[in-house]
Amino acid sequence: MPLPPAPTKPADKLSPSAFSNSGPQGKPASAKRPAAAREIEAKAPARIARLEQQAAPLTGAQVIPITAAKPVGTYPQARAPQPELRQSSAESAKPLRDAKTRAAPRNEKKARHSGPAKLFVLDTNVLLHDPMCLFRFEEHDIFLPMIVLEELDGHKKGMTEVARNARQTSRTLDALAGTPGAEITSGFKLNSTGQREAKGKLMFQTLALDYSLPGSLPQGKADNQILGVVAALRTQYAPREVVLVSKDINMRVKARALGLATDDYQNDKTLEDGDLLYSGAMALPPDFWATHGQKIESWQQGQHTFYKIDGPTVPQMLINQFVYFESPGEPSLYARVTEIRGNTAVLKTLRDFNHLKNAVWGVTTRNREQNFAMNLLTDPDVDFVTLTGTAGTGKTLMALAAGLTQVLDDRRYTEIIVTRATVSVGEDIGFLPGTEEEKMGPWMGALDDNLEVLGKTDTSAGEWGRAATSELIRSRIKIKSMNFMRGRTFLNKYVIIDEAQNLTPKQMKTLITRAGPGTKIVCMGNLAQIDTPYLTEGSSGLTFAVDRFKGWPHGGHITLARGERSRLADFASDVL
Repeated sequence: MPLPPAPTKPADKLSPSAFSNSGPQGKPASAKRPAAAREIEAKAPARIARLEQQAAPLTGAQVIPITAAKPVGTYPQARAPQPELRQSSAESAKPLRDAKTRAAPRNEKKARHSGPAKLFVLDTNVLLHDPMCLFRFEEHDIFLPMIVLEELDGHKKGMTEVARNARQTSRTLDALAGTPGAEITSGFKLNSTGQREAKGKLMFQTLALDYSLPGSLPQGKADNQILGVVAALRTQYAPREVVLVSKDINMRVKARALGLATDDYQNDKTLEDGDLLYSGAMALPPDFWATHGQKIESWQQGQHTFYKIDGPTVPQMLINQFVYFESPGEPSLYARVTEIRGNTAVLKTLRDFNHLKNAVWGVTTRNREQNFAMNLLTDPDVDFVTLTGTAGTGKTLMALAAGLTQVLDDRRYTEIIVTRATVSVGEDIGFLPGTEEEKMGPWMGALDDNLEVLGKTDTSAGEWGRAATSELIRSRIKIKSMNFMRGRTFLNKYVIIDEAQNLTPKQMKTLITRAGPGTKIVCMGNLAQIDTPYLTEGSSGLTFAVDRFKGWPHGGHITLARGERSRLADFASDVL
């Protein structure tokens, strides 16, 4: 049989009649078909037209005739927004709905909320606490009463952090007002200055609002005026939800007493519950060897043994997290996660600082968590270490011992720099005389106590030897105040930040970013002893640092669980 003739022009240029009349040898294609097939083809245009009429009310969009449809490649790339299909019981609409579902782009984001956007009324203390809080409410709108602007103006003078936040908030409001097309009566778009996460509007009180408060509340007080604005807005924007956001507990109590919706500003809290803080160590399950022992690989490198494991526990691990296995009758395992790739992790065994031969400046660890901490403090590849624990767990002693060994013996760092937050427990004793180091002296009692302990570790030296050692130690330790840290760079220094729980996240960032090449920073603190006003366990700078640095290959954290100071201190920590 001879082959059909080759096509002489592109298929998309042919008319529909050319396809129906182009059979072999130029004969009509319908000539060789049976009569039943020709009858079906004759009825096809009528069926297509009937389908188009059924699909038109379902889609609500313009229907392109099937016979005149263009090839896929001729459509433009950009897809016009398509209206959603209406609910119908017709079976003919089901294929259209399925096609629309398949045509939807994969990366299309879901709606951020199902209900209407809320209206949040901000108290002045929220703006003074976080000047960027205007952009933290996602798709919801923000309302600022006029009295809030008055209070912002009253707090802008001075060099305190509150004054800086007030000035920053004023600059932010000015930037929003200066965007093209901004109209104060309709509200400023919060994403007009580049903050893409903020989808709502910022509205101001431009007119006097009619409200009535109980006579027991003084009308001239700023807090009561804000409460009145919230009550008026709830009536004006009903049924929209109007919520007062304030850091003032008494303000929120009064709002609830008046039946107004209120909430605390939660964005500054790293964790809702202090018990959820990353501990830095994880106990392996009792069936660890049974579930992971089949695929385990091990090898020796120097003094350490490496284990390559693959199993259900690996997804829960983080880099530089300590894992341990303790079970009666079975060998114990104490290791640190050094590498994670997919569902495979590499564990590295630890150096045992419990043994006297591995003592650091004459100090040996007394429990499992202290051994974990000493491995972090003596590892040159770990640049940032955070230690938390109750009083007497040995945080300062271990940090100083590891620092002295690496400064005087290993010559890894040039000197030790010690600083701390100068927040007093009771009343302030006033100005302190002397130089910067002399002024910091009363705050460094813990440092002196630990240096006294470390100075007595060498029992072979006589009195003159201990005095010379003490003089050498103090020559390599510099006590600095946090007030003068801005702009500094520490090169090859061993930095100890004591009482870090009293630092704000901003202060913690200022101190950590001082680190230059070859510098190691150790942050220590007890989250149960926060003396700074307005700081909690969830908003402390130490919590902020622990949460942000977990899993970083050059950072590590451990929570010290057991106190080793004395039996009296341990009992007091538990019962008081």
